[in-house]
Amino acid sequence: MSKNIFIHWFRKDLRLADNPALTQAAHSGVVLPVYIFDQVHGEDNLPGGASRWWLHHSLKALNESLQNKLNFFLGDPLKILQELSEKHEISGIFWNRCYEPWVMERDASIKTYFRDQGKVVESFNGSLLWEPMMVLKQDGTPYRVFTPFYRKGCLNAPPPREPLPIPSNMNLFKSESSKSLESLELLPKIRWDTKMEYHWNISEAGGHERMQEFFKKGLLHYKEGRNFPAKTHVSRLSPFLHLGQISPNQAWYGSIEKHSGKNLDHFLSELGWREFSYSLLYHFPDLPSKNLQKRFDTFPWNDDSNRLERWKKGQTGYPIVDAGMRELWQTGYIHNRVRMIVGSFLVKNLLLHWHHGERWFWDCLVDADLANNSASWQWVAGCGADAAPYFRIFNPVTQGQKFDPDGIYTKHYLPELKNLPEKYLFSPWEAPTEILKNAGIRLGFDYPHPVVPIKDSREKALEAFRMLPKAKPS
Repeated sequence: MSKNIFIHWFRKDLRLADNPALTQAAHSGVVLPVYIFDQVHGEDNLPGGASRWWLHHSLKALNESLQNKLNFFLGDPLKILQELSEKHEISGIFWNRCYEPWVMERDASIKTYFRDQGKVVESFNGSLLWEPMMVLKQDGTPYRVFTPFYRKGCLNAPPPREPLPIPSNMNLFKSESSKSLESLELLPKIRWDTKMEYHWNISEAGGHERMQEFFKKGLLHYKEGRNFPAKTHVSRLSPFLHLGQISPNQAWYGSIEKHSGKNLDHFLSELGWREFSYSLLYHFPDLPSKNLQKRFDTFPWNDDSNRLERWKKGQTGYPIVDAGMRELWQTGYIHNRVRMIVGSFLVKNLLLHWHHGERWFWDCLVDADLANNSASWQWVAGCGADAAPYFRIFNPVTQGQKFDPDGIYTKHYLPELKNLPEKYLFSPWEAPTEILKNAGIRLGFDYPHPVVPIKDSREKALEAFRMLPKAKPS
């Protein structure tokens, strides 16, 4: 066996183009492309159901693009890489870095082991525009506020590298010890996922198709249009970025090539928010589990399983909230404006801990990303870095009226309300009996009564907030 075989270890870089580690492996010799589903480390953060579904289809598409020579394994990466190295006399291993705390610890030990064995081992930045260790304040500490992080830190750092082409003339190698994709058991045993297939083309080509469609249409009115869930101005690129069907570098330079002005600036800043989330996770590894603002550790959360279940199922009695939660269940995705509305409702009207929302999103979102999910839930709960003030509570009635004025989005996901006039759509309990009857709605039967009174629940949230220790000056 030739000693010029290099493993490329695929992780969250499931693409051929702009893949620095794959490019290095292809330039170095024969490529043994490997994917390992690690069930040994980070068991508390294994992918949720929707993410596993997306991962399965991503790997299927990637394998096809690699002429069916992607090698699948399940278990401990160190042991699997050891066995492959010994069996095939591997010369080296290349991968693109991930930034979850448990992954960094695992990868460091793997890198040390193989370097001690005399192997070439290199890791690359294939997932971020600027790595967390590269964007710091002048005193060497991490930013805790987004705007200076992005405007002062990122935009004054060296620019992101240009995207790389697909490596030419890759010499791929398949090991006979490879498992099948099905052996990873990523698809649910009870096939609830079929309803989501209609909404996505899960592949590298699908990611680029979605990105070009967004550049052509959605980005033109992005800054204002992204707030209206019935419009097509959000990018919907987050799941493709999460598992790497596209890279942030491709999104960054692709948008700059086609646009300018306030809409472009706002889209680039959203890519910057993704970078900020990763910076927070890197510097504050307890982000998924602990409040960044410690004064929230004493917050008097409710423990009400009935309210939580009504929120999860889109049965709160507040139509814009319920539409968002049903969009999540049907598509694996929620429009960004509506994410903020449903998140605010959970933590500030139902007074349920943000951990409940973070875990439900983790299981249901196809773009469930540890950094983004954790940072965003802490933001909406008011306890994170640069968080929305706790006293800023989204009113689900006025939010619906303002951002879905024609009710197109809400009625799509709540067809039981399709005949209700827009005047009462976001507060059906205020509709006269005759209006409800004509719309075919019996409150409490066809659509639920509100789970909590909006005004009273807001006052209870504010009273709970006033009980917290004062914030320390930063």
